[in-house]
Amino acid sequence: MSTAANKRTSVFAVAILSALVGGCTNYQPAPKGFSQATVQPYRLDSGDRLRINVFEQASLSGSYTVDQAGYVAFPLIGAVPSRGHTLPELEGMIASKLRQGFLKDPDVTIEVDRYRSVFIMGEVGQAGQYAYVPGMTVQNAIAVAGGFTPRANQATADITRKINGRIITGRVPITDPVLAGDTVYIRERLF
Repeated sequence: MSTAANKRTSVFAVAILSALVGGCTNYQPAPKGFSQATVQPYRLDSGDRLRINVFEQASLSGSYTVDQAGYVAFPLIGAVPSRGHTLPELEGMIASKLRQGFLKDPDVTIEVDRYRSVFIMGEVGQAGQYAYVPGMTVQNAIAVAGGFTPRANQATADITRKINGRIITGRVPITDPVLAGDTVYIRERLF
């Protein structure tokens, strides 16, 4: 083999090796704030369905959904901004608005009736949108989506999550928790 052919072969081998190694480093481990989001109080967003009770006010108590704009349409007081708020914050906002000419001392309690969905994609049996259950891990989410395909990387997953209004993606072990609204992506293994 000529020297020119050896150089071309070497350059080609280095290019392939660089592409393989470069493909492995596209994602960094999840940033610190990524895992801290799992221990923070639950923040409401579009798609959450709430059970709102106003003590001794059956006509006001019921199920309400956070709409696409991030509001809950509540009787008497209209649209209440809900996106990004915790349940106690929303309870306080609704009680405060009801005090403004509607009820003397409203007692408002709110619980999540149905959390927004999680999305599971990639190398799973049935990719799609699934109901979130508190305490869900990546492994639970994969099981709900029909398990791994034979080509799946079974050690880690990429999760895309909204944190403080920013969309962040991080690679996590499959034992990590999933939050409502997360998108879980299972990559194909290289070998």
